[in-house]
Amino acid sequence: MNRCVFLDRDGVLNKDNPNYSYKLYEFEILPGVVEAITLLKDAGFLLVVVTNQSGIAQKIYTEEQMKECHDYLQSTCAHRIDHFYFCPHHPSVTASLARKPGTLMFEKAIAKFNIEVKTSWMVGDRGRDIIPARDLGIATIQIGHEIEPINKADFAVDSLLQAAQLILSKG
Repeated sequence: MNRCVFLDRDGVLNKDNPNYSYKLYEFEILPGVVEAITLLKDAGFLLVVVTNQSGIAQKIYTEEQMKECHDYLQSTCAHRIDHFYFCPHHPSVTASLARKPGTLMFEKAIAKFNIEVKTSWMVGDRGRDIIPARDLGIATIQIGHEIEPINKADFAVDSLLQAAQLILSKG
């Protein structure tokens, strides 16, 4: 079975934009992300992005615009990310079990990549990232300081690079 680090996108890999991150010229990869991705990949982890992209359902941006951002992220990270799962739905438009805090994106990755949840991690910046991972028995790390007490992660750090260093220190 494989070890995996599940990654939220906005706020973890790229700068979170309250008006959505879909314009390639505004898509800003956060400091330390490339180094963190390299460290985790070199340590043998699968890297799977699980991201809510409700702007698609709201017709703010297209799936193609999102994919352009993912392609840019992949090229910047030397194509080390194994897969991107995204949920295009918004609760006001369509209900979906894939939308975090639902677990479906995780479950698809676990099945496809034969992932061992007990040796895997989730890195997110919000409680909705932590909830599905916790429900599945995946260790959690939250980036940032806006921690919701009820959805508190196992660990809190300031960046993906610190998260990667923590994961590697845990073996």
